[in-house]
This record gives sequence, structure tokens and C-alpha cells, in this order.
Amino acid sequence: MRIVTSVFFLLFGEYKLIGPGFAHGGFQTYLQDYIAKSAVDFYRPVLSGVVLPHAVFFGYLVGVVEMFVGICLLLGFWVRPASVVGILFLLNLTLAAWWEPGHGVPLWHYFGARLDTLPLLLLLIIFYAADAGQVWGLDGRRPG
Repeated sequence: MRIVTSVFFLLFGEYKLIGPGFAHGGFQTYLQDYIAKSAVDFYRPVLSGVVLPHAVFFGYLVGVVEMFVGICLLLGFWVRPASVVGILFLLNLTLAAWWEPGHGVPLWHYFGARLDTLPLLLLLIIFYAADAGQVWGLDGRRPG
């Protein structure tokens, strides 16, 4: 599962860093949609006041974070720190897109709409708790 999760992060991070389309326009479109429709109420000011004014920087940062997590999980190196970074990243994404199904729909719709982030979030928690890099990765081969 660690390798499958790493491939997800690598694929999505790669396209955000290779071409300028995501950081120079695509990310702003996502942010404006999150702010207008789907972000949790207390998280909207963070998105509109901190992230949106620096959208190009944060657009590239998203790609760098995804690549970092993907490479660390693939190699099994720094799995615990990478899991923490990935957990924080996915929590941010979940807060930004939580109301995507709309207000007042049954609770299971929210979890169903977040099937692209919640399972990854749970896997990263498991990787952190089990110290997955020690078993099948380079973390187990590091001295001390």
C-alpha cells in the first residue's frame, strides 16, 4: 500500500511542477471555488486571506509537498516525517472541500465525496503509527 500511495502523490505532484498551468491559474480556480462553495466556514478566511494572495507560491508548494511525500514513501526514507506532512496536507484539502456535496445532505455524502482524500489520510496515519519505513524501506537500513 505504501508504494501505491506514493505513486498517487508522485503523479499528482509531477504535473503540478512540470507545467505552469496549475500554479499559474489552475490553483486559483480551485481556491476560488473552495472559498465560494465548499470550504468549512472557519477555514475560508485562511484560504482567502493567506493562500489566495500568494496562489502561485502555494500552487508550486502543493506540487513540492506531493513530490516529497511520494518520494519518501516510495523509498521508505523519512516515512514518519513525510506521513505527518501528508496528513497535514490532506487535512487542509479536506477542510477546503468538505461542503462539496452541499449543505443539508445526509452525512454519508460528505464522506463519499472525500473518498479521494480520507483513505489516503488513514493510510498515512497507519504508515506513521507502524513506522512503515523501518520494515520495508531505507529507514530500517539507516544507522542509529
